[in-house]
Amino acid sequence: MSQDDFDQLCAYARETAILQSIAELLGWDERTKMPPAAGDFRAEQMTYLSSLVHRRQTDPKVGDWLDKLAASDLASDPHSDAGATIRQMRREYDKLKKLPQSLVEELTRASVLGQQAWVEARKNDDFATFAPILERIVELKRRQADAIGFTECPYDALLDDFEPGETTSNVARILEGLRSELVPLVAAIADSARKPDLEILKRRYAIDKQEAFGKQAAAAIGFDFNRGRLDVTHHPFCAGMGPNDCRLTTRYDERFFPSGFFSILHEAGHGIYDQGLRADQYGLPPGTFVSLGIHESQSRMWENMVGRSQPFWRHFFPQAQQVFPDALRGTTLEEFCFAANDVRPSLIRVEADEATYNLHIIIRFELEQALINDGLAIKDLPSAWNEKYREYLGITPPSDADGVLQDVHWSAALIGYFPTYALGNLYAAQFYAQAARDVGPFDDHFERGEFSSLLGWLREKIHRQGQCYAARELVENVTGSPLSHDALIAYLREKYTGYYGIS
Repeated sequence: MSQDDFDQLCAYARETAILQSIAELLGWDERTKMPPAAGDFRAEQMTYLSSLVHRRQTDPKVGDWLDKLAASDLASDPHSDAGATIRQMRREYDKLKKLPQSLVEELTRASVLGQQAWVEARKNDDFATFAPILERIVELKRRQADAIGFTECPYDALLDDFEPGETTSNVARILEGLRSELVPLVAAIADSARKPDLEILKRRYAIDKQEAFGKQAAAAIGFDFNRGRLDVTHHPFCAGMGPNDCRLTTRYDERFFPSGFFSILHEAGHGIYDQGLRADQYGLPPGTFVSLGIHESQSRMWENMVGRSQPFWRHFFPQAQQVFPDALRGTTLEEFCFAANDVRPSLIRVEADEATYNLHIIIRFELEQALINDGLAIKDLPSAWNEKYREYLGITPPSDADGVLQDVHWSAALIGYFPTYALGNLYAAQFYAQAARDVGPFDDHFERGEFSSLLGWLREKIHRQGQCYAARELVENVTGSPLSHDALIAYLREKYTGYYGIS
């Protein structure tokens, strides 16, 4: 009978996943194609769907199936497909049962309306109009944390949504170790007499040609456009609507080439992970990504460790010169790569270099804790943001649009998400170093435009594992060591010693 119960549980979960995929599609449409006047009704559509999904996920019969399966042979190996399905669905069921239906609906409605309010507020540089909906969202997230419960602090309950099993204190410990190494590294680079010519990246790069060139590069590294597409949005993201429907988005700046190109590589990295999950396990834990930190490791790896490397551009630079002949006339490969790997404090997180990027994340991580754990008032958030930027990066945002309003996450109620970006950088460096040891150096492959050796390793070691292992277990299984900042610092030091001559 246990197999019958398991089959029923899986069939039910797959039906729930279809509803979730419809919600993803509506969310993608909202941020890319939806007419502005449709916003209020879209909030009602999304709220209705989230209500249906929550009722299904917390239906008592799910608990009954899981109770029956807990002691069965199917659950004996927690890392098998069946064992992982039972284990993960039990965890999710017990957690979601604590959330009142009304709170789920309120959060969905507020997040949809919040994103629409954020678009207008950022466009108009007007934090005051956004503050009321953000205050509502933060209040709801505090209620969510209280409903779920926590051991150390309320933020733990929200972090768990994105990095299951992780704690605020452990993330703080990891990031403090990273920060202590980054600060002197960034200072040494700042003191270097070598500086790239950033004017190279600020010449005119026609947007239609940026799109075509970006799609060509995304396809080359492994994104399947027969199973996905690329569109424009206010804040780049990747949305998966099913095994054969993955949507990438980006934004372009005619006068700043990295904004569109590296965003496309970044989102393609997310999409490659989604496309690498096992389709026969769709809707079940073995066919679901393990955590946002692991997901981010894939995007950051393809964007930075591959996409900003000289071997990558030895292949793509001649093509770029043909596509952008005026912009790149008289520019050498070395000059272009140095500009693309420039390090200096900057205002915008998504355009930050690899070294200072993590300082942007630490700022947001600390502010989120202040909002949730310490009661930081929304009215004080812009000044707190600006003070953190002065402290960590030595710069002050000239406007809220380029400061506290630059990210969409808080408007979408994604509080607890930001630290996964820094964790993703750490995972990426550790995975990449191990892949190079297992497969061999990638330079010759990338120079020939061949990325299948790295992609195949990622498919086997990470993508096809789904949620059979927790993130902490996965990194130890794959690399033989727990997560550490050592690999990332070693990678950054090697790269920037070459560019800046630091010791």
